[in-house]
Amino acid sequence: MLKVKQFHYSADNLGYLVYGKESGMAVDGGAAAEILAFLAERRLSLLYVANTHGHWDHTSGNAALLNAARARLLTGADLTDGGGIALEGEIIRVIHTPGHTEDSRSFHTGEVLIAGDTLFNGTIGNCFSGDLKGFYRSIRKLMALPAETIVYAGHDYVMDSLAFARRLEPENAEIDAYFARYDPNHVFSTLADERKINPYLRFNEPGIAALLERMGLPRETEWERWRSLMSIE
Repeated sequence: MLKVKQFHYSADNLGYLVYGKESGMAVDGGAAAEILAFLAERRLSLLYVANTHGHWDHTSGNAALLNAARARLLTGADLTDGGGIALEGEIIRVIHTPGHTEDSRSFHTGEVLIAGDTLFNGTIGNCFSGDLKGFYRSIRKLMALPAETIVYAGHDYVMDSLAFARRLEPENAEIDAYFARYDPNHVFSTLADERKINPYLRFNEPGIAALLERMGLPRETEWERWRSLMSIE
């Protein structure tokens, strides 16, 4: 089974190396120097460089990685929805998740989801594309993955995310339990965790529907509840 190593860079960015016994694929490799050092230490070859989307803070390490290794940059043509990247006999599945940006994608291998700026630990990304309906469909697509799926995000926004979740559901004891598990040195959660505290995955919970009713926001359908949640600041 492929392994995933998380790397911190800039103020709160998170990048990744998916690797096996001999080779790896960098995803959002802004921590290029650290990734290259890890590859050298493990005597691994970098075969691919990929990004969850085209924002500069996620692509900033591409040139350094490509200059230092005989790796191939995977572009949109290589990363079609439902397609796969073969690495040491395993498949890294590509899931097109537009919403944050039109080109947003997530990578799923084994029990791990690298979700970029689509799904964070405790929240979701901003809808810079303007396509709220597409973003909703992307979140529903990720929610269909197994509950034990490990969520690796593009940024560590956990503290702010939990503050917002507490404001919406102050009596949700799961938020404190989630915070107790939070490790800023290794930021992750499971989809099961997210369903317990992430407002943008809890649009079908009675408490969220009641909140929207008190706020006078549309709540009759699942889509309306999700759209209403997106409008709360």
